[in-house]
Amino acid sequence: MSVVGRRGRVTAVLVAVVLAFAGLVVRLGEVQLAQADDLAARAVALDTRTVLVPALRGRILDAHGRELAGHRTSTVVTLERRVVADDRDAAQAEVREVARVLGRPPEDLLGRLWLCGEDGAPAAPACWAGSAQVPVPLAADVDPARALSLVERPDRFPGVAVSSVPVRTYPRPAGAQAAQVLGYLGRATAEDLAADPTLHPDDLVGRAGLEQQYDRELRGTPGRTVVSVDARGLVTGVVSRVDPVPGRDLVTSLDAAVQARAEKALATEMRRARGRGWPADSGAVVVLDPRSGAVAALASLPTYDPNVWTGGISSADYRRLTDPAAGTPMLSRATDVGFAPASTMKPASVAAAVRDGRSLRATYDCPAVYRIGNRDFKNVDSAPRGRISLATAVEISCDTVFYRLAHDAWLRQGGPDAPATTPDPFASTAQGLGLGRATGVDLPSESAGRVPDRTWRRAQWEQQKDELCRRARTGYPEVADRERRRFLTEVARENCATGWQLRAGDAANFAIGQGDVLATPLQMAVVYGAIADGGTVRTPRVGAALVDPVSGERTALAPGPTHRAPMSAATDRYLRSALRRVVTSGTAAAAFAGMPADWPVAGKTGTGEVVGKRDTSWFVSYAPATRPRWVVAAVVAQGGSGGSTAAPVTRAVHLTLRGLG
Repeated sequence: MSVVGRRGRVTAVLVAVVLAFAGLVVRLGEVQLAQADDLAARAVALDTRTVLVPALRGRILDAHGRELAGHRTSTVVTLERRVVADDRDAAQAEVREVARVLGRPPEDLLGRLWLCGEDGAPAAPACWAGSAQVPVPLAADVDPARALSLVERPDRFPGVAVSSVPVRTYPRPAGAQAAQVLGYLGRATAEDLAADPTLHPDDLVGRAGLEQQYDRELRGTPGRTVVSVDARGLVTGVVSRVDPVPGRDLVTSLDAAVQARAEKALATEMRRARGRGWPADSGAVVVLDPRSGAVAALASLPTYDPNVWTGGISSADYRRLTDPAAGTPMLSRATDVGFAPASTMKPASVAAAVRDGRSLRATYDCPAVYRIGNRDFKNVDSAPRGRISLATAVEISCDTVFYRLAHDAWLRQGGPDAPATTPDPFASTAQGLGLGRATGVDLPSESAGRVPDRTWRRAQWEQQKDELCRRARTGYPEVADRERRRFLTEVARENCATGWQLRAGDAANFAIGQGDVLATPLQMAVVYGAIADGGTVRTPRVGAALVDPVSGERTALAPGPTHRAPMSAATDRYLRSALRRVVTSGTAAAAFAGMPADWPVAGKTGTGEVVGKRDTSWFVSYAPATRPRWVVAAVVAQGGSGGSTAAPVTRAVHLTLRGLG
């Protein structure tokens, strides 16, 4: 090949190289100039992570400033994530040695080496559900001396550190647990994050009770630390930091001493009832101020120690809390469970009868039996009492007086064929006093109870008629007992055809708080609070104020709405006199014998019949009867008569309230 040919080929190659280099320069200029901002943002996003620093959660205090929920210091041993990333096998060996020094089972610590969701990670709570950019907490509440011995040997325990962190605690002032009303904390879930954009996966949020109701106020505002990370996502430095803002303290109307007394009295009388042969498997006590609706106590049994949630609950403890055999202790019987109110409903039925045109001055027959159709409705003691006043009917709890009042009203309304829109003074009076709907208490869950009026019956029948009519055709072949099988089939046939009707027996049972009516202890406390306060139905409240822990600024929480009960002032005065007689000479006289004269109690017993179970014991009361300051409602499921179990519970609580001055 000639020199000219070689030179031409070299020239061509050089031209190609120059053109390629020129293209690269042009592209580099485009990248640097046209896309500089975008790439810079991407670089920051790729090389940094934002770590949220939790704010110190606000405390929950009782009315006197005693801590119901606060903090304590926990010594925590952590391990840098880089140790795990560099060599997992070596990290496992190190953690086993850490466990030996701390005196902990290695299996309790090893699971924390995995982020929840990683391949090979154990199930929560054994894995680490927190951020990948923070040290992994291997163990909490460790012996400080043992923990410090680890950091003294960095050559032996690389990446191990010890810190003191605040953890939620429930100190039980005066012995008050209040587990169900306080609630507990749990790690934020995907649903929480979707519902609240201010949350972070590392956040703890309220899961029940006041912790949930006032979560935003208690949680505060987390801080943010921007850290630089390497290609493995491990922290290499701190870029910026914003300090967290602590949450506000919640001051409640709860009184720890009253709460503790309610819990103790309830447990004592339930134990005594079991000694008399009653199952007495659950119960509740409510204490509130009728003048404001402020709640001083919400006790519920069975219960549990809320500190079981501190630092993360174990799988075994969680199973115990949710096991039905343990009585579902997380469930508040004070607010979340409806019971047949039994004879505690009778004051509402007196008010309803007056609205229906009955006179407070008249007398009414109290026979041993009142017959409706082919069914006998009996007095609880099956004894005739002759003609008595409505006040005496409340005092001695004469059922047959109320059966007749309700039956007569039902007949005037049109009987079984009356349309759902027919006015019913018994149902509407109960609803006007606060039954059949949630009270609006500042807690995240609450049962609405039930007022089974015509509208409710029609709705229930629409939901159940297909199954009822199927059973009317097929019967109950799976039921072994012949008579029981025949009875159930007859009921199904009747309800298939006319289950939407409010029958005479339904109306009669409603007047004495039986049948399908349900009420929570809190609802009944609100009803009696309205009677005690001259007819004002108040929304109960547990939260009283929020306090800034830094400035001390106190912000009062607004009270709930109120309305007037559907009864006259004369009816209210009449009921207050009748309820006082229940305690002095009626069905609760024995339970309150010897009560201090300066603390007169008024109230009503109730003994609820429950299909398939033993009687429910009720007593709802207020004191002093002359100038009411406190309402106390107590219920014990399968606890026997109201006078034998629930009334002694309220007596013990009233004695504590008397001592408050």
